[in-house]
Amino acid sequence: MKGVLYDSRWIGNHGIGRFAAELQQRLAYLVPFRAQRRPSHPLDPALLGATLRRLAPNLFFSPGYNSPLWWKGPFIFTLHDLHHLRVPEDSSLLKRCYYEHVIKPACHNSAAVLTVSEFSRHEIADWAKVDEQKIINVGNGVGAPFGPSGRRLEPGYPYLLYVGSRKPHKNLPRLLHAYSLSRMSTDVRLVLSGSADREILAHVERLGLLGHVVFAELTSTQALAEAYRGAMGFLFPSLYEGFGLPPLEALACGVPVLTSDVCSLPQVVGDAAILVNPRDTEEIAEGIRRIVCDSEMRRQLRERGLRRSKRFSWHDTARKTSEIIQIALGNNCELSMSAPGLSP
Repeated sequence: MKGVLYDSRWIGNHGIGRFAAELQQRLAYLVPFRAQRRPSHPLDPALLGATLRRLAPNLFFSPGYNSPLWWKGPFIFTLHDLHHLRVPEDSSLLKRCYYEHVIKPACHNSAAVLTVSEFSRHEIADWAKVDEQKIINVGNGVGAPFGPSGRRLEPGYPYLLYVGSRKPHKNLPRLLHAYSLSRMSTDVRLVLSGSADREILAHVERLGLLGHVVFAELTSTQALAEAYRGAMGFLFPSLYEGFGLPPLEALACGVPVLTSDVCSLPQVVGDAAILVNPRDTEEIAEGIRRIVCDSEMRRQLRERGLRRSKRFSWHDTARKTSEIIQIALGNNCELSMSAPGLSP
């Protein structure tokens, strides 16, 4: 088989999924690879290696953290962060073994390792004991439909918005506690993306926030953009991120953002957001009060956020990625916009 085989199984409604979809859309020369098993399946590295030995592509490229075993051809994979090692609640013996015996050797054996922030680049290089030059930060981007113009979600009341999963590092219990401490709940509701689950509902009830916390199924990027644009502010006090796409999308929609002062998040938002200690509920609560009560600050954050978001584009991510692919293929590829198969 000639060409670059691309693991399109990662495409989905999540951070890696958005990265995977945007690259496939822009790099026309990628040949999609699909299989019924998920790329996170524990046997996938061995089965993937067998498939590559049979197909013999010029290069295998994964937008996620899976990598092939027992295949001597060139490959590139993407390690967005070390979340499964750094967040104890989302770790396990199996995951730690996978990272130690599959991902760490892949960092040494691959043609390149892509990642999405300088924070992740330094952390991965230090953990895997590889030269930082082999870990390449291609970043994430933001584009349509995330922008300040367009329809807004108008539920009939002002609201603050959280978008993300319910995983422990997303820090939702502290966010709910801080929202209660802020005493803003009588004036402004808190909208959480996704459906209600038993654990979060228990927190909501314990804090006396029933009727003040609303759950919204935002199943498309269009619906998500409308929810960002309609919000008084966006809250994202995560404990750990390799990048942080939701705060960037909120900035691009002109929404004031509160997020954490840890990991990659300050590198993403710069001076365009309120930064808080994500373990300090009173500090988060004070940030919520500032967003709700200070209209001048909301205006300033909106202007800074729109400027900041323009630094990130999927076109740039695809350009950088394509350059690395061409180098791995042995092509002379200088840093330019003319990488083959790249469309804006």
